[in-house]
Amino acid sequence: MSIGKLLKPSLSLVIIFILFPHLGPVEPAAAATILQHDLTVELRPDSHELHARDQIQVEVPSRETTVTFTLAPSLRVESVLLQPRSPGDGPAQPAIPLSFTIEYPQQASAQRIGVKLPSIDAGPATLIWSYRGVIDDPPKEPRHLRFVTPSETAGHIGPEGAYLSSESQWYPDIEGSLSTFRLSVGLPTGWTVVTQGKQIDQATREGRTWSTWVVKDRSEALTLVANKFVTTTREWSGRNGQRVELATYFFPDNAGLADEYLEATAKYLDAYVPLLGDYPFEKFAVVENFFASGLGMPSFTLLGSGSIKRHYVQPYALGHEIVHSWIGNSVFNRPGHGNWVEGLTTYLANYYWHELAQDWTQAREQRRLMIDSYSLYVTPEEEYPVAAFTKKSDEKDSAIGYQKAAFVFHLLRHEIGEEPFWRGLKTFVSGFRNRPADWGSLESVFAQVSGRDLRWFFAQWVEQGGAPVLALEQAAAEEVPGAAPSEAWRLAVTISQGARPFRLKIPLEIETAAATETRWMSIGGSEHRAEIRVAHRPSRVRLDPELMVFRRMTRAELPPMLNGFVTDRRRTVLTAFRDAASPLGQVAARLTEQESQSSEAGRTVVVSVGEPVPASGSLLVLAGAERRQEIQALIRDSCGDRVTLEENGFQIDGQRHNGPAVALLVSCPRGNVPGSVVTVLYGVTPQSVAKVSRLLFYYGWHSVVVFQDGAVVMRAVWETSPDTKEVQVHANR
Repeated sequence: MSIGKLLKPSLSLVIIFILFPHLGPVEPAAAATILQHDLTVELRPDSHELHARDQIQVEVPSRETTVTFTLAPSLRVESVLLQPRSPGDGPAQPAIPLSFTIEYPQQASAQRIGVKLPSIDAGPATLIWSYRGVIDDPPKEPRHLRFVTPSETAGHIGPEGAYLSSESQWYPDIEGSLSTFRLSVGLPTGWTVVTQGKQIDQATREGRTWSTWVVKDRSEALTLVANKFVTTTREWSGRNGQRVELATYFFPDNAGLADEYLEATAKYLDAYVPLLGDYPFEKFAVVENFFASGLGMPSFTLLGSGSIKRHYVQPYALGHEIVHSWIGNSVFNRPGHGNWVEGLTTYLANYYWHELAQDWTQAREQRRLMIDSYSLYVTPEEEYPVAAFTKKSDEKDSAIGYQKAAFVFHLLRHEIGEEPFWRGLKTFVSGFRNRPADWGSLESVFAQVSGRDLRWFFAQWVEQGGAPVLALEQAAAEEVPGAAPSEAWRLAVTISQGARPFRLKIPLEIETAAATETRWMSIGGSEHRAEIRVAHRPSRVRLDPELMVFRRMTRAELPPMLNGFVTDRRRTVLTAFRDAASPLGQVAARLTEQESQSSEAGRTVVVSVGEPVPASGSLLVLAGAERRQEIQALIRDSCGDRVTLEENGFQIDGQRHNGPAVALLVSCPRGNVPGSVVTVLYGVTPQSVAKVSRLLFYYGWHSVVVFQDGAVVMRAVWETSPDTKEVQVHANR
């Protein structure tokens, strides 16, 4: 148990240290802000202790006031001194001890320390803090099925590593401050510290290693990590003439992966500097963490060991964290005004990278994931506006704040055009560097650059919840006598939107006797009818088959996948194996255990082969080779001939996969249960599913995933047909 938990009472308690009673009663806090921290910190991992001195420059707007700071409740303030301003070139004046109060507000994560200042002129004041204590909140496993969720901790100093972030409240702070930092850190010999900014000095004295870092750009917070790292560096030179130090700080077991990460970092900088402008920091470091994480801080990213080992260099991974260098770590998110940062970063890294690489198949796949995520995880009863998103607590928040918000930028790009969009983005990043911004800031910049009134766009897509529900109602055509060859046929199309219409542009793919072409329609009402002239007789019309427009799809319209099971209101787990302690048994145990700890207890039914299977909802079949024949009929009812389980492997669409190390995760629409799925996890041997079972819910977005020794060797999506109408041809009138 930490000291913080021992000290923090259940009721609000005020402790007053009066060093100078004549200073009078405590006055209300002033709107002060911190300009500079000069921190000297000693970390003692074996005892979880932090000993610190912080010389803080505070901008005080009025005379004789109380300034309120926050600090972790487990840290004890020993003294706060005021360093008087020296008159001219005169000698430094002795520091003056100050009185301060300490309050522990209910349900707050920090103590509030009110420092009483004497009568001084308005302007910067220098306060010298001395404090120490324990920060010991060991990382806890996340309470979610998805393995990618970071471990949870407010901060930890221990033999396995040190992690101090803004949530740790490890230095005195004033809410809303944007400050620069100078930091000197002492650690046991053999340890290395990494933080923001640039290291300017390192020395060893009295058995401890001291390093000094300078953060010259104003920042919202300072994160410090430390461990026994192997450091590798190189320099990146951009076409713009900029030079940036690239570094990895890895544990010895992963040090051999340094070049892979450094090369990937250089590749992403080559791509994003032309789009976003100069890289905003002096370095970018990939730092290995002692617990699961994927965090981006100014000038470095902190990745868990498991991620490092899995070559976490993909655009949605390392690329995402590098884009955060501009979006979120250089241009800040304005507190209390929603979170635009994750949506824009997701659009640029997870999605737009594939357009840059001209990988149109993967770009479409990312659009599918955005739409599918929203459609599965955000029910109409739970949806809320993008503007209301602040942080990700569950998959619903991710679908709104990351996926839908990312698609909003895709829609904005198509609304105002390529050149204004990219010029506006670069203007926004440069104009708000080291400043907070919000959705209103984005609207203002893009409206100015494009010369368009975009109020309707941001009101509809950002401030209003929900998504369009589109349906192609009918398509009819007739030949137009005497018309020009390019307009020989008149095609009439009707699209409905349901009760709450959106203003949007939607593409129609028109198949004619000669070719297939795409036309865009502007719609705005609950039902929209449009006429399109084409040169040749149209035979078929498809509504947005490339998924260029964000919308809600029904569960029956989505591809079959494991996440269909995860999100179904009714779920059944069918166990088809003999050894309850096998990896398949562990999957069933995890599901029931985590559900029992949530508000959804009783949602999932577990049955064994031979027991009646509920006729409604989705089904997860956990099968070993020894029971395959008992479930083959059930699988055939949903998958038809696409899936066949065999003693030494399986067939998918006629392609055979054999061997003791192969495993299969496959999903099909459940027969006669629209909107539900049957998902099968099948292993020829227990060893073949051992690795897969631990990461099972990471593979939730594909219909078929084939594994060899736990590694993915094939994956596929069995999409349903896009909304399609055969064109009815009418005789000439």
